[in-house]
Order: sequence, then C-alpha cells, then structure tokens
Amino acid sequence: MKITIAGGLLVAALAIASVADAQSRTPVINRTHHRQERRITRDVRHGRITRMQAYHLRREERRMERERRMALAGHRMDRGERRHLRREEGGINRQLHHDVHADKVS
Repeated sequence: MKITIAGGLLVAALAIASVADAQSRTPVINRTHHRQERRITRDVRHGRITRMQAYHLRREERRMERERRMALAGHRMDRGERRHLRREEGGINRQLHHDVHADKVS
C-alpha cells in the first residue's frame, strides 16, 4: 500500500514538473536560433557572407538569447514576449538573407 502511494506521488510530481517545463520552453524560437546559426556558418564557409557580417549576425543572436533568458526568468513566457522574440528572429533572418543576396542585386 505504501509503495503504491509513494509511486503515485512520484508520478504526480514528475507530471507537474514536466508540465511546468513545457510551459517555459520555446521550441520554435530555439529551432529558429539553431537553424540560423548553421546557416551563418554555412554561408561564411561558402563565401556568401563575410566574417564581419557573420560577427554582426551572431552578435544579434546573442542579444536575442539574452532576451529569451530574461523572458524565461519568471518561468513563464507570455504571448507578447514570444511574439517579440519571433519578430526579432525574423529580422535577423531577413538581414542574413539581405547579406547573402546583396551582391546579386547590383
């Protein structure tokens, strides 16, 4: 009897912890961040952007990571914070696209 109660309490505690963790995660923002990092590295390697452009883009990525950590400091990110971070990531993505295609336009 004691084992089943203790086991039930353990399962309940793990379920509560996983729900709380799921609310604080930002899978879309994390995925975008990792994709952009890979894209920056690839574009530098292939000579599509300069190392200085990559430096500036990575600096913006670090700033975004600080903002994300501050938003998660309260263990919960609200809709407005998520929207803000996604828009910022989109801006970095547009800048990367511009840097890659700037020579082709002229």
